[in-house]
Amino acid sequence: MNTGVHICTHDEYIEKTVQDSAELRLLAKGDGTEVMIQKIKGNETVFIEPSALSETMEFFYILNGELELYKNNCKSMLKKGDFFYVHHLNETVQFCTLDDVELLYFSTQPLFHYLSNAIKELSELSKKVETKDKYTHGHNKRVKDYSVKIANKLNLSKEVIENILFASLFHDLGKINVPDEILNKPGGLTDEEFDYIKKHPLDGANLVEKTYFKNIKKIIIQHHERLNGSGYPNGIQGDDIVVEARIIAISDTYDAMTTNRQYRKALSPQIAIDELRKLSRTHYDEDIVSTFINILKEEGEI
Repeated sequence: MNTGVHICTHDEYIEKTVQDSAELRLLAKGDGTEVMIQKIKGNETVFIEPSALSETMEFFYILNGELELYKNNCKSMLKKGDFFYVHHLNETVQFCTLDDVELLYFSTQPLFHYLSNAIKELSELSKKVETKDKYTHGHNKRVKDYSVKIANKLNLSKEVIENILFASLFHDLGKINVPDEILNKPGGLTDEEFDYIKKHPLDGANLVEKTYFKNIKKIIIQHHERLNGSGYPNGIQGDDIVVEARIIAISDTYDAMTTNRQYRKALSPQIAIDELRKLSRTHYDEDIVSTFINILKEEGEI
């Protein structure tokens, strides 16, 4: 065991994990405590979950950047030099980065490997899926962004929003098992080829089942189900489809229609919205479609 004084330079660390939108560095650890630097890109939503040990304290000091912290339906703006911490946390806390943020992160329980390994493997797999299908680069992030905006607009709970965030990022993991020639086929699929596609929700759910994200399994399974039972893999209907999956279905479909695919050019946002409207109540939840349209109008996309 290392004892005494430890002097380190600004670029030294024990270990780090890097993702598309965040980086986490473990600077020091001892007696169960950890000191980390967390960097998060702007316009990202982050959740702090209650620990299995309620006495865990997590402390965050803002070294650079600005963020919005949500507490009891109130929003607080925090900037460089401000700090916040959680202790005896019993509900999920959410914050959003307004620009690139750098945090000094202290925890009284070892969390680094839990945070890094829980998502790293699935994120790498997600990147491989996007590499397999050249037309879907950035698709998962766009679906995540749309879905989280819808969930926030609907005032869903932070736990539900977190599930939507990760389920939308990982909804297509199962496509790792679909042959490349089927994913990239320019023409229509045969029934046999489409059967491969229809397996991807179950395959994706199986990939998250034994991870920290096992609670999003049902959402991934259901993201291609439709209200009238015409979806897959199980052909369930109506309220049997969880709201998280109904939200992702709309975001997923909209992004698929408004980006180039092997079999057609991208549709305009307005044409895509007209199609979602037409399929409301039969395929898609009418209230969620309406909420999504309002978001796109507010952002000037339609």
